[in-house]
Amino acid sequence: MKRILLVDDEPGILQALRIILTGKGYEVETAWSTKEAWGILDQDNFDLVVTDFNMPGMKGDELARLIKERWPKFPVVMLSGSVEILRASGRALPGVDALIGKPFNMIEFCGEIARLLEEASAFANRGSEAAWSSTRHGELAARVI
Repeated sequence: MKRILLVDDEPGILQALRIILTGKGYEVETAWSTKEAWGILDQDNFDLVVTDFNMPGMKGDELARLIKERWPKFPVVMLSGSVEILRASGRALPGVDALIGKPFNMIEFCGEIARLLEEASAFANRGSEAAWSSTRHGELAARVI
């Protein structure tokens, strides 16, 4: 069973995503802050992280960058109510594999989660962490949904 860590400071978002992803067969853990998430990631294994961008303290893109520095093949999805602002600013999002705007379409969200998990699994099965790293870690622009 694939394990997903959800990171958001909005309890309603965490609960809704937990219910949806659990219903899709994923094991889901939640964190209320990027600091808490980093501690959880340090102690446990996950297959994917979904984080909000606008978090107190460390922002979601900073968490994504730290994750990729330590685990280059690890897929990270970032949610944001400010996708248009981020896109217009030209801000680089290294470490973010997909940027999904809030509110979002649940079917597209779940499809993106499945795609990223499948892609990560395919690279892992080929024993090609270097290939995953070269295709993901250096990207300046995340896939925007």
